[in-house]
Amino acid sequence: MYAILHEGKSIDRGFFQLLLDKLNLDRDEISFLGMGSKSNFFKIDNPRYKDLMLDIQIEKITKILFILDADYEGNKNYDGYNNTLKQIEKVQKELNIRDISDTFIAYDMKSEKKEGYLESLILSSLPKKKEECIKSFLECSEFKSKTHDKSIFNIIYKNAYPQAPYNFEHQNFNELKRKLKKLFEEQK
Repeated sequence: MYAILHEGKSIDRGFFQLLLDKLNLDRDEISFLGMGSKSNFFKIDNPRYKDLMLDIQIEKITKILFILDADYEGNKNYDGYNNTLKQIEKVQKELNIRDISDTFIAYDMKSEKKEGYLESLILSSLPKKKEECIKSFLECSEFKSKTHDKSIFNIIYKNAYPQAPYNFEHQNFNELKRKLKKLFEEQK
């Protein structure tokens, strides 16, 4: 069995489950661990890690994929792509799980600074006109909170494009698809 540690709760999990289905990967082989906020990933005493370590000890979990948002460089030492990668590698080393762990950091693929989050990655896979439409709505709606912005984005996206909710064939999903497939590869 494999573990995916991700931010958020059901919204992110639903996205990953759809992608696993698209890749014909057995989602029943995955233990999804919603870590809540990004800061929880960097707390070594997080109860999720305690449970994970027990599952590793009894060989219930053999591989782990950490999926985090890059967010935007700011005051926290884990904001931005490079800082996020550096801090999560530090956690993996402290937990002594680096050899069974991989990391995917979501960001807007159109951002030169590698900033953003899962919703930015999804938005970057839309045709330009559809992307501009959603961005325009989010800007004029004047939502202040990033959390609300991300939730609103999901609602708009699913309602505006119900026939093809995600374009998993888009090249911007290639790295994530590769890392998910790698979870299911036999260990040497």
